Amino acid sequence: MSEIVDSLSVVRPLPEAAPRARSEQQVHGAGWRITVLSDGVFRVERSADGGFEDRASTFAIRRDLPPADFAVERVGEGVVLTTARARLRYDGGEFSASGLVVEILGRDSGRWRYGEPTWDLGGTARTLDDVDGRADLEPGVVSRDGIGVVDDSASFLFEDDGWVGSRVPGRQDLYVFAFGREYGDAVRDLYRVSGHPMRLPRWALGNWWSRYHPYSDESYLALMDRFAAERIPFSVAVIDMDWHRVDSVPERFGSSWTGYSWEPTLFPDPAAFLGALHERGLRTTLNLHPADGVRAFEDAYPAMARALGVDPDTERPIPFDPTDPAFLQAYFRELHHPLEEQGVDFWWIDWQQGRTSGTAGVDPLWVLNHFHHLDAARDGKPGMTFSRYAGPGSHRYAVGFSGDAVVSWESLAFQPEFTATAANIGYGWWSHDIGGHTRGVRDDELATRWVQFGVFSPIMRLHSANNPFIRKEPWVFPPEHRSAMEDALRFRHRMVPYLHTMNHRAAAGVPLVRPMYHLEPRRAEAYRVPNQYAFGSELVVAPITSPRDAASLRGSVRVWLPEGLWTDIFTDAVYQGGRTVEMHRTLGSVPALLREGGILPLDAGPDLDATRNPEALEVLVAPGASGEFVLVEDAEDGGAGSVDGAAGLDGAAGAALDDDAASVDGVASVGGAALPDGASVDGAASIGGASAAGAGPATTATLRWDRERGEFRVGPVRGDVTAVPAHRDWTVTFLAGLPEGPVTVNGAVVAVDGVDGRWSVQVSAPPTAEIVVRVEGGPLRIGSDRTEAARVILESAQSSNPEKLEAWDIVSSTRTVGEKLAELSAVDLPDSVRAALVEQLAAVDPTHA
Repeated sequence: MSEIVDSLSVVRPLPEAAPRARSEQQVHGAGWRITVLSDGVFRVERSADGGFEDRASTFAIRRDLPPADFAVERVGEGVVLTTARARLRYDGGEFSASGLVVEILGRDSGRWRYGEPTWDLGGTARTLDDVDGRADLEPGVVSRDGIGVVDDSASFLFEDDGWVGSRVPGRQDLYVFAFGREYGDAVRDLYRVSGHPMRLPRWALGNWWSRYHPYSDESYLALMDRFAAERIPFSVAVIDMDWHRVDSVPERFGSSWTGYSWEPTLFPDPAAFLGALHERGLRTTLNLHPADGVRAFEDAYPAMARALGVDPDTERPIPFDPTDPAFLQAYFRELHHPLEEQGVDFWWIDWQQGRTSGTAGVDPLWVLNHFHHLDAARDGKPGMTFSRYAGPGSHRYAVGFSGDAVVSWESLAFQPEFTATAANIGYGWWSHDIGGHTRGVRDDELATRWVQFGVFSPIMRLHSANNPFIRKEPWVFPPEHRSAMEDALRFRHRMVPYLHTMNHRAAAGVPLVRPMYHLEPRRAEAYRVPNQYAFGSELVVAPITSPRDAASLRGSVRVWLPEGLWTDIFTDAVYQGGRTVEMHRTLGSVPALLREGGILPLDAGPDLDATRNPEALEVLVAPGASGEFVLVEDAEDGGAGSVDGAAGLDGAAGAALDDDAASVDGVASVGGAALPDGASVDGAASIGGASAAGAGPATTATLRWDRERGEFRVGPVRGDVTAVPAHRDWTVTFLAGLPEGPVTVNGAVVAVDGVDGRWSVQVSAPPTAEIVVRVEGGPLRIGSDRTEAARVILESAQSSNPEKLEAWDIVSSTRTVGEKLAELSAVDLPDSVRAALVEQLAAVDPTHA
């Protein structure tokens, strides 16, 4: 077998793998070993046979970490270990509640005894298949009690050469995360032990089109052309299982679920079809159901048979066995590489057949995820995969498929929480069936709200079942819903510059989507809004996941805001933080709130190709405080089928950051800047694992708002200037009152476009130039007059006109806000309409400084 393994390039250790811990970080006793991996992570092993495991596991691939200070006190047959964060007491015997205890030191308190629940805040789950509402979550590493535990005793292992191996039975292997409420630190050290997430190729951050439907090459390209004509951008084309032979498989071969051969009646010239998609700026993935192996009807069967010593004339089926290295070698070389040469960019691995394989303890899904990732990372490629979650450590393997979502409000209502909570186990790139996949009833409002949530999800992938009545094309919906969906899809494309910067940040240690308690772990309110989350460093998002009210015609959601000012980027309303607000929105938007000092870069150019850095950018600025944002861009506009610039250390993103650089504490030191301290770019792509052969040249540009000086600066590009357009148009949009003095750009007075609450200036410059926008006349006024917004609420309300007029007289008067709220309570309005008015009256008015 060693000869086969040596010849199989896909079988190799992950680039970050360093599984043997330093001896000075280990403390031994009779039948036990404890390793201090950091000041908050203890590895605790017990072994009946006296042996211990130094091979990498599916969870732990890095144990050779910088030394952490700790004190050792021997107590009988056991030990007491103390670090700056925690104390571990162990009596040296069988693990028990009295014999193994970990307690938090310092600011937070908490204690865990072996065998007791950790009361962790949850991680994620393997699938949402057929889940109509909530699902049980596997454990994460963060807990309000301060301690999380990953039991790694049953996971399989990787040999030194990268091949899979089984554990010795009877050994226990625990990783105890003791961080109190420093949740960001817990996730950071999870990545240090388990490997960093890969940096996704830029195109993965745009819109994905997916539908289980027997498209032909002509019908699929016609659909993509229709989207382009409607100016609805897509960057990934998903072809579900009907790309391969289904109805044409002879009955004697059994199920047509598994397939590796194009259906010639639908795709007579696959290379031309894939090339046409590339010409349209799309990357392509094909669905895989590999469980049934390779049968004689497959185009690649003769080559597979010969590779595995089978006479092709016998038509003997070749069973799927990913734990056989000879099969795995042929699996990639004969089945997948020829299709990739035709133009397939990556694979959707849709394994649904359980956790057992021909090797004890080895989960086939893990094997598929791991080796598909390594194979996809060959020759400097990005290592892009799309597959199901297999357990802790799965964050290393690109994008996760959460399963076949049921079409229901209950399913939608759980997905934001499910997505955010996954950060607790470091799993940042969930892709859901946006709009729902199966069952349910047609509900146009539900479909629209789901698309809006998808825009603020890690991966935006529309999907439908093989049912002609479950559709996601916007034009099959009534005008109101169609307009909202199209606006949402266009906005997702506009966010790609922001998302790609957050992509680098995620590879360095901070997931894109995080629960609010990651931001404010010591505020009880942060735990009461499970569907609200941080979306990168600048935004807080609260999707609307329930039907709108019949009287107000608005959906609503409770939003808790941390201290400071928060501006809705769609309505321009400004809210004072440190409180809970019920927010009401028409079908056109959901609350997406930019923090004070926040800077949000958006694509403002006409190009719908998400691989190219835009020639025009709009930057939204919430000028209530000073702030900084480091914009990161890469050259990823390689030829068809290539993804230049997306690779990182042979596909393992994050590894280019050493441990000091990767010590991410949520955001950088200045005003929420997007990159961790130490992750700067000095002319090379060294952020988030993007330094490798084949990687495109990363560039950065610092965008900085100084509230005291009234000055916004766009710094010159650092890095390889050829990675960005030779000239760029900038629109700087301030979410504030109109300025009371002139506005200059590099000293010259310029015109101001817009209204109170949102106004802009425009400038063009080469990337090497610095742009200085100066606002004279004193600090900008924060907030906008919400009277017109209140009028619109009353105008559209499905309620009594006399009471609406009475309410309008109050709202439009010169009374104080308190007086208006008091009088409004006596008007006989529907509660939902009154609540929507109260939201507007309580927003920050233009006199706030």
